[in-house]
Amino acid sequence: MRAARRGAFLGAAALGPRTIPNFRFTTPDCLSPSVHPESSLRRLLSSVVIDFVDAKRQDAAEIVRRLRAEGFEAYFVGGCVRDMVMGQAPKDYDVTTAATPDQVLRLFPDALTVGARFGVVMVPREAGNVEVATFRSDGAYADGRHPQEVRYSRTPQEDVRRRDFTINGLLFDPLSERVIDYVEGQADIRARRLRTIGDPAERLGEDRLRMLRAVRFTARFGFKLDPAALEAIGRLAPQIHSVSAERVRDEIIKILTEGPARAGFELLDEVGLLAEVLPEIKKMQGVEQPPEFHPEGDVWIHTLMMLEGLRQPTPTLALGVLLHDVGKPPTFAVRERIRFDNHVEVGAKMAEEICARLRISARETTRIVELVRHHLRFKDFPRMKRSTQLRFIRMEGFEEHLELHRLDCLSSHRDLTNYEMARKMLEETPKEEIEPAPLLTGRDLIAAGYKPGPIFKTILRAVEDAQLEGRIHDRQEAMSFAYGRFPSAGEHPPGS
Repeated sequence: MRAARRGAFLGAAALGPRTIPNFRFTTPDCLSPSVHPESSLRRLLSSVVIDFVDAKRQDAAEIVRRLRAEGFEAYFVGGCVRDMVMGQAPKDYDVTTAATPDQVLRLFPDALTVGARFGVVMVPREAGNVEVATFRSDGAYADGRHPQEVRYSRTPQEDVRRRDFTINGLLFDPLSERVIDYVEGQADIRARRLRTIGDPAERLGEDRLRMLRAVRFTARFGFKLDPAALEAIGRLAPQIHSVSAERVRDEIIKILTEGPARAGFELLDEVGLLAEVLPEIKKMQGVEQPPEFHPEGDVWIHTLMMLEGLRQPTPTLALGVLLHDVGKPPTFAVRERIRFDNHVEVGAKMAEEICARLRISARETTRIVELVRHHLRFKDFPRMKRSTQLRFIRMEGFEEHLELHRLDCLSSHRDLTNYEMARKMLEETPKEEIEPAPLLTGRDLIAAGYKPGPIFKTILRAVEDAQLEGRIHDRQEAMSFAYGRFPSAGEHPPGS
């Protein structure tokens, strides 16, 4: 049991030091060699053991142990092994095995067949589900997504060779604590290189989403994309349209949020995918801006600088940053200076259309469009009435609006005066002042003799303005204010 819980050997020196919460690093007494002689763990530049007792890992290790006890080969596979080798904490653990789905189901009666055609069974555990997949090899991919035929394999070597990238083709035996490497994935990690397993054109053409995954992994890990893979993506990029919008959306969001987003979008452009999946962003290139406000350069450079400043953003903030100036290319004009008249409203409409194309949820779309629509309001913040300021800072998700504005300033003129003013008001104003209980309601107006109608909205808005600005403080003052401002709307004054 102790061996099963100790952790993975790491080769992380080439990647620089990493800090992982709740993990303790120790130097191992000895290094077990990899099954593949050219990728022995002894060849790693630095090897340490992550000593962590992770509930998900324990559950996955117990599944491997149970399968082994029944005579089936079984290993951890894929991203979890890659992350362990790189000194990162895996989010989930996947298991690959010689057992068929029926055999897995007999051993784990509570398991679910989530991908029976592809030999995938989900074994539920308290710490999280563990995906158990049968060794397999895939036939031809006719649709650029699914293999026409799936054949179960008897060896892990054959299973690994169908996978996308060498860094995702590593196996780990949690019982003997061995990394098993048939594809030189560890060497690629040390070289900081992303390389496909086998011929790049064939592997990327099988499942065209892999082109976006290649960009994401390259940027996320700070790797270099193998030149052969880069060239293959350049040729295959137009075929990305055969991939569903939902899958493209998920990869774009991961590129934006897993970071570094700027590197990801620069690589999307380099390989030719940006023009295919987000042509509106591609059109930002070469769109000059007035240098007195944007000394940094064109709209593309400005957007890249903002992406570079993102730190663990929500998907809505990240997409808001990406799209905030999407209306500038179609509104570009030169008169006494460069202008982008009405680019905010044009951009908000374009952002809504892009979100619809990417099948982004209605709620997230609303937030993204609001981020685009309101991103210039900060320039008027000092001149706003206090009631307008308070309504602005109480908008749902205002923290994202504030952060977008901060990034916008730092990526252009670098003047944070208005940002600091809004931030200070948000932090120092009590919640009950930002969003106080209403002093009047429609029922109060009816009781005072006002005839119901559209005027009610105007009256109540004016009353709230006066309340937010500290000019009225209770119901009696509110009624007096309302009748004083709107006497003709009522039949008699309050209290008469």
